[in-house]
Amino acid sequence: MGSVTRIGVVAPSSRFSKATAARLEAHVEARFPGGDVKVVFHPACFANHGHFAGDDALRARAFLEMANDPRYDALWFARGGYGSCRIAEAVRDGLKPEARTKRYLGYSDAGSLLATLYKTGFAHVAHGPMVADFGRREGAEAIDRALDWLIKGATTGYEPSLDGRPTVAFNLTILDQLVGTAIEPDLSGHVVMIEEVSEALYRIDRMMFHLTGQASIRRIAGFRLGRVSDITPNEPEFGLTPEEIVRYWCLRSGIPYLGGADIGHDADNKIVPFGPR
Repeated sequence: MGSVTRIGVVAPSSRFSKATAARLEAHVEARFPGGDVKVVFHPACFANHGHFAGDDALRARAFLEMANDPRYDALWFARGGYGSCRIAEAVRDGLKPEARTKRYLGYSDAGSLLATLYKTGFAHVAHGPMVADFGRREGAEAIDRALDWLIKGATTGYEPSLDGRPTVAFNLTILDQLVGTAIEPDLSGHVVMIEEVSEALYRIDRMMFHLTGQASIRRIAGFRLGRVSDITPNEPEFGLTPEEIVRYWCLRSGIPYLGGADIGHDADNKIVPFGPR
């Protein structure tokens, strides 16, 4: 990297807040007063096309402009929401060699693009805090954890159960929807960490049924379960906890259940680099 580390911020899913962007820029300037680190938001982050930060073509173009630009050392996802899957194949087909040297960090809906990059052979892809987490309670700690990894690959913010085996982390819904598509990576022998937010327990059960029934998923080393938060109510109560659901489907499918993981839709979300460590 050069004397100034430049981190590009992209919004391949839902549109982002200019106010939050300004707060993040001020935080970075205060933490790195010498100007050694610059965080640059692509203008498309603030575009408005219904649910999305611009239409599919604009979001794909914005991602590729920063990914392929050698002036940027890393790409950081602004937020999740929905939309990355709509542009994943266009991004894959437009990536240039310059894009491979960068670090990429995000989670939630960003998982579709993280999977695409990992499947394409990118070496520096990780599940971890996004810019939008700055708005959470204790969000500044998550932001600093992310910055340390984006700037210098710091391992201090890593999820503590990493044991050297190849590992990935995904939102459960995103992973379930990736299976069988052109952007599903080969996860054979991987520890797969999953987390979820704002889903009813019966839906978590149904996704685990589908996921653990896939031949490709039955080749993983096992599941670790992160936090399942903001569970939506349904009547009657489902009667099982998220861990009991995951254990049930692991036992039924023969996939090892490996325990918990320190990831989730919260400020404590730790960094999980994709691949072996």
